[in-house]
Amino acid sequence: MSTPTVSIPAPREITTEPRRSDKVFRRIVTAGGLSSLVILGLIAFFLAYSGYEVLKSEGLKFITSADWSISTDDAGNVIDSHFGLAAMLVGTMLCSLVAVVIAVPVSVFSALFLNFYAPNWMKKILISIIDMMAAFPSILFGIWGFLVLMPSVEYWAKLINRYLGWIPVFEVNPYFFTRSPFVAGVVLAIMIIPIITSVSREVFAQAPLDRIQAAFALGATRWAMIKAVVIPYGRSGVIGGAMLGLGRAMGETVAVYTVLNVVFQINWHILLGAGGNVASLIILKFGDASPYEIKALMAAGLVLFLLTLIVNAAANFIVKRTGKSGK
Repeated sequence: MSTPTVSIPAPREITTEPRRSDKVFRRIVTAGGLSSLVILGLIAFFLAYSGYEVLKSEGLKFITSADWSISTDDAGNVIDSHFGLAAMLVGTMLCSLVAVVIAVPVSVFSALFLNFYAPNWMKKILISIIDMMAAFPSILFGIWGFLVLMPSVEYWAKLINRYLGWIPVFEVNPYFFTRSPFVAGVVLAIMIIPIITSVSREVFAQAPLDRIQAAFALGATRWAMIKAVVIPYGRSGVIGGAMLGLGRAMGETVAVYTVLNVVFQINWHILLGAGGNVASLIILKFGDASPYEIKALMAAGLVLFLLTLIVNAAANFIVKRTGKSGK
């Protein structure tokens, strides 16, 4: 009997050189990321170029003043102008702060319920509803808030003023609650709850299974396990989701414009029906603005753009600082 010959394949060459498909994919991803940065840079350059004349003439008063007025002659030439964003910046901060204070606790507890308490059939339905809410157009939230939510929120505002009116931010003088920063903040909170809930749910779902099982093995209840394992692990993700929702709230336009009175006076009282935000100012003035006022609105957009970048940078810093301790 003849012994069959076995052909030994040639040894495969081991190399660290990536394949051609990996190189192509890396170049596509790099080009996509750089294109996003280029587009953001072009937007910032366009806003700065368009609003440079107003920023140069107004100087620091563009941030510190609350007056927004322009006078023109019959030929359309500008006689006198005063542009200040102080009132709108204060309104932006108030509305966004109210939205985050309301939305973060609701979102965190909703995410914990979906991950650790809800049955599977209910979890699927609720996740689908939350995802659809995140995709709703903002004008629907604005109309719903104006027609349905505003009467109830005004009643809540009166209760807060009655029992907490001794706190300066909850003081109302004159007694006017309609279309206040509190109403706008509640509408914004409903808008950003789906975003923060989705981010928090994904982060909580990635909590280490061995630590969860170890907590149960030591006799911990479900809530004790959540406090000891899940919340510390997902703290950075919750903060990141909250900052993402804050950025959405700061840049929201139509919903805030629908439920908020745009008044050019600095208002630190959350329940008083006066204020505004930068985005609602732009949509209010853009339609009938003169060419010079459009430059002022472009400068306002630049300020909002930079403010959003600062918030995102602060979010990245906080996430990095808290992420180490949460693992």
